[in-house]
Amino acid sequence: MYKTLVRPVVTYACETSVLKENIKTKLRVFERKVLRKIYGPTKEKDGTWRIKSNEELNRLTGNKNIINYIKAQRLAWFGHVHRMPDNSMVKKVYEWSPALTRSLGRPKSRWEDDVKGDITRMNITNWKDCIRNRPKWKKLVEKAKTYLKL
Repeated sequence: MYKTLVRPVVTYACETSVLKENIKTKLRVFERKVLRKIYGPTKEKDGTWRIKSNEELNRLTGNKNIINYIKAQRLAWFGHVHRMPDNSMVKKVYEWSPALTRSLGRPKSRWEDDVKGDITRMNITNWKDCIRNRPKWKKLVEKAKTYLKL
């Protein structure tokens, strides 16, 4: 039920957005609430009931959480955009650089920087070659669903 109903609705169009820390926290809290409802309470040996801990939920889901799913979706979209022909409108918008200067202060986090950070965390050095090889890139995206650290 979670994989077919809840996760697709929550992660709709997630591959194009920047994941900020406050959004990650809210997504983790939401996911744990949903999983606790799905798995229900645990009955102890003495007959009392208790809610499952975060560690138990991680063990039940096999470290496949919603943040890693979103990061894997972003990697898949990143590969898709890089494989597009140069005359594609999406690729033109992706490669477009505005002629304006950025505002003062700390720069806002960018989508591309987040995705490239995920790629370096996975120790992928030749990502441009991997993107051209679809089966290899697909394996890396599947690996990202369980590999990426929060």
